[in-house]
This record gives sequence, C-alpha cells and structure tokens, in this order.
Amino acid sequence: MFRGSIVAIVTPFKDGKVDENALSRLIEWHISEGTNAIVPCGTTGEASTLDYDEHYRVIELTMNTVQGRIPVIAGTGANSTDETIMMTEKAKEMGTDGALLVTPYYNKPTQEGLYRHYKKVAEKVDIPIILYNVPSRTGVNLLPQTVARLSEIKNIVGIKEATGDMKQVSEVIRLCGDRLTVISGDDFTTLTLLALGGKGAISVLANIVPRSVSMMFTAWEKGNIEDARKIHFKLEPLNYAMFIETNPIPAKTALCMMGKIQEEFRLPLCPMNEGNKEKLKKILFKQGVLTE
Repeated sequence: MFRGSIVAIVTPFKDGKVDENALSRLIEWHISEGTNAIVPCGTTGEASTLDYDEHYRVIELTMNTVQGRIPVIAGTGANSTDETIMMTEKAKEMGTDGALLVTPYYNKPTQEGLYRHYKKVAEKVDIPIILYNVPSRTGVNLLPQTVARLSEIKNIVGIKEATGDMKQVSEVIRLCGDRLTVISGDDFTTLTLLALGGKGAISVLANIVPRSVSMMFTAWEKGNIEDARKIHFKLEPLNYAMFIETNPIPAKTALCMMGKIQEEFRLPLCPMNEGNKEKLKKILFKQGVLTE
C-alpha cells in the first residue's frame, strides 16, 4: 500500500505561524519531483510543537493540495492512547490514506502496554496504521515479537523502523512476512533495509533532494541494483548533513538556503550555530544542491 520515497515533510513557519503558502509550494514540488507519498505532522514536521488546530490544519492543507495524486499519511501519534485515538479519528475524517503512530514517549510503556495501545487505536479507528519505532526519541523499543502480534490486526499495515538495527529489522520481516510493510525511518539504512525486504522510506533527506531519493527506489524496484547503490553512496554526505544538529533543524536550514521556506523554528528547537551552518552549506554546494 505504501512504498517508495515518502517524505516526512517539514512544517514551514513565518512570523510564528504555519506558512501555508510555503507548505503548499513544497507539496507541489514533491509531487513534481517524484515523491511517492507525504507524511505531514511527523517528527520532521515539528508536530510536538503544533497545537491541535495547527496540527489538523497542516493535515487538511496537505490533503487539499495533494488532491488524491499521492497518498497522505498523517502523523497522529501521542503518548496518551485517548489523545492518539482523537487525532487519528480526525485524520480519518479528513480522508487521509493512513496514520503514522509513534510509540508513546516519556511514559515508557511495557511491551504489553505498547501492544494494548496500538490494538485499541486500531480497533477504534478503521484506518491503515503504520507503527513508528524510534527509541532514540521515545525511550522505548517496539520489539519484533510485539510487532508480530500487532501485524495480526488487519488495519495495522506497516512499521517505520528507525532503530538503525538491521538485526531487529530482519527479525521483524522474518516474523511478519507479507502481513506488514517495513519502511525505513533512517536514510542511512534505507538501501540495506530494501535488501532485507523493506518497501520504502519515510525520509528526512527527501525534503531537500526528493528526485534523487525517488530515483534510488525506482532503480531498486527495476532491479538496477548497482544504480541504486551509486545513488545511495552519492547521498551519504547529505544524510550526514541532515543530522549535524537535531532533525529537522538542518533540513529546514537547507530549505531556507534553497529559497523554499523561511528559517524559522518553534522553541525548544532553534537555529543552527554558525559553524554547523557553514559546514552544512559547504556540503550542499559540494553535492550540487546549492549552485550559487
């Protein structure tokens, strides 16, 4: 259902508010560059700093701009199960193609708690659900055995795997087989994950080079393994650049340098320090993202 280059799109701000015009332009650019699906209100979209009205408006604007041309997967996860259900219900009402649900953060549930959380959301909201496992941000790891249990629930269709642990990814795929689509949540590991049987990436890097990321998937799906490998290695310096500081600070800074958005963040995120910004700029020039 969901595959290929899926951008975890940034949320542009201007004067403290969501820059709707900039977001619409970004979405049109992604569609023209070959992006296969869009995730609004994910980690890269600074969802944790959006209030409910803003969160829903970003999803609504994405839906209105996309107009069914590619899938939209709304980020609606929270550390409260009831809150997750509420936001996921709203996303369904707006017609999104799926929902991306991060593991509950801060409260560090057990594996049984994680299972019950996702099971309850899936039972309450009949929408395709992608699990999102990112222990470095949430403090909890959704283990393969729990993922396998969840894959038996009909509308849990995928997992965004951002552990960076290919042994864990391999175990998830071994246990779940075709019941679950495994998607990379870390651009560094995308090609390796594809080799294991994954189907795509919810990508930070696609924010700045959507065509290149899409081309890597196209090459892989056509069996042009060497071409996909060449693109992977070409993109590695940019993968590094996107994490010089906390995501999405480098991605938004790069997009500002490209003239796509304003350089604006919501506290506690803040602009890059000047040394890192210069380092980012040099990489962008060297890789041809910036040309003047």
